[in-house]
Amino acid sequence: MNFKLYRRAFVHTLPIMAGYIVLGLGFGILLRVAGFGALWAVAMCVFLYAGSMQYVGVSLMASGAPLITVALTTLMVQARHLFYGISLIDRYRGVGGLKKLYLMHSLTDETYSLITCTHIPDFVDEKSYYFALSLLCHLYWITGCILGSLAGAILPFSSEGVDFAMTALFVTVFVEQWVTVKDHSPALAGVGCTLLCLLIFGSESFLIPAMLLILLSLLILRRPLERKEAKQNG
Repeated sequence: MNFKLYRRAFVHTLPIMAGYIVLGLGFGILLRVAGFGALWAVAMCVFLYAGSMQYVGVSLMASGAPLITVALTTLMVQARHLFYGISLIDRYRGVGGLKKLYLMHSLTDETYSLITCTHIPDFVDEKSYYFALSLLCHLYWITGCILGSLAGAILPFSSEGVDFAMTALFVTVFVEQWVTVKDHSPALAGVGCTLLCLLIFGSESFLIPAMLLILLSLLILRRPLERKEAKQNG
């Protein structure tokens, strides 16, 4: 193992570690409260590793949701990763075998941001650095989830409100995007579609229709947004 490489990667992933430990704690506590122990936490973190979908998965597992519901919900919640992967084809080109499979599996919103924005040191191979970033972030998430599961079993406290941690994260991301991006039409389309489906389908069944409607709305808005951006840049 190249310790110099991992030491540099650790420095770059410190902000991710802070967020993943806290969010992982929340997930582990919720999973324990729902009746699933530490082994479930480990299995979900290692093999699923889907952040927000893991939070959703707790309620799906506890309610005994049909597999088709779980599959469709997972597809809609995690569909954005398809586009992440497409944009990283060139960066991951030449990575061999199991290492490439792991890079695909460990791709999250945060690791995508690191891989596309972090300056790669001159003294390391960039493919090895991508692997180090992805592995460290995954380990942070696993650690947080295990600690949360253990805390949920030992500490006598109410877990009410813990599930809001992931919601708070996405609210923060939404606010940051609203502040930094001038054109708010995609964000408004998402909010409008979600509220409409919430009113029509109710809080238990609105997620998949809302995601489909948002996707359709963005496809319709795509060309006007591209023309507007081209006009601004030209």
